[in-house]
Amino acid sequence: MNYKDIAKRIIDLKNADLTLRNKLIQDGKLSEGYNEEMKKLHNQNAKTLDEIIDLIGYPTIDKVGKEANEATWLIIQHSIEQPEFMKKCQIILEKAVNEKKASQISLAYLTDRIAVFENKPQHYGTQFDWDKNGELSPYPFDSLSKVNQRRKALGLNTLDEQIQIMRAQAKNENESAPTDFEKRKQEIEHWKKTVGWIQ
Repeated sequence: MNYKDIAKRIIDLKNADLTLRNKLIQDGKLSEGYNEEMKKLHNQNAKTLDEIIDLIGYPTIDKVGKEANEATWLIIQHSIEQPEFMKKCQIILEKAVNEKKASQISLAYLTDRIAVFENKPQHYGTQFDWDKNGELSPYPFDSLSKVNQRRKALGLNTLDEQIQIMRAQAKNENESAPTDFEKRKQEIEHWKKTVGWIQ
């Protein structure tokens, strides 16, 4: 098995994703809903990565190196219209983390993202969206003290510090809050049902 070629393929998928994202930032289109071109790329990347995983298992650091391992996580995080694929990856990523072959932080982000899509509280406070006051804020979580304990155990900053970072990043990327918060909220819930995250 030529893991070097597979690693390059995974990194190429990530680079295509980030290139498109940067283009949307430049064009001021990143916060205008889920861009069709980006949706298509995310779904195609998920399909390709799924085929790779079926071939070699989870692309762990020992197989494909640190860069391709991190790229794998990014592709999974962005495969938001593929609930079964994301949940499958969560299981095999957890196994890789337990074997010390992947990052606990990657698992934390993926666990939170799945929880948010299933309308459950997140554990690490990694997932953010615009709130009704037009501020970028974390999605609901179980308890601030527990979230901060879990974040500290992974070597992450406090949630308050992360909120400041996320808001500064959104400002730098010219992202803005939706003009109609309730409408956007309804659109997201409709999307979750359509894709299969919730009933």
